[in-house]
Amino acid sequence: MNAERAAATEPVGKRRVRKSLPSSAPVQLRIAERTAPDRVQHLVNMALSLLEEAETLARDKAFTDESIRLRTLDPAQGIDLYGELARFETGLIKLALEHTGGNQAKAAKLLHLKPTTLNSKIKLYSIEY
Repeated sequence: MNAERAAATEPVGKRRVRKSLPSSAPVQLRIAERTAPDRVQHLVNMALSLLEEAETLARDKAFTDESIRLRTLDPAQGIDLYGELARFETGLIKLALEHTGGNQAKAAKLLHLKPTTLNSKIKLYSIEY
């Protein structure tokens, strides 16, 4: 809390008056009043920031889960390269589509693909979003 927003107050009857801080008397700090729209906007901004952070954490978790899964593959049993590539590619496409709100052109740009290539992969892998 900064000094402009706080004021030292001491009760005098039913009203409070601003005084300089006495060395021995207890001091109450009061937050300067704001209008309601400022507080609501501040809460909205905080909620949006939290939502963005949650989305980032979800994407990071998806990539971490995928890398852990790849490390647990058993080479002795063989690895289906095309199956693994298709599964990984499908996951990336879904993440890009979620991030862009389903906009294929923006998702293609995010993935460094042409929109027609992305569209054909969506059809090939039967991706629903």
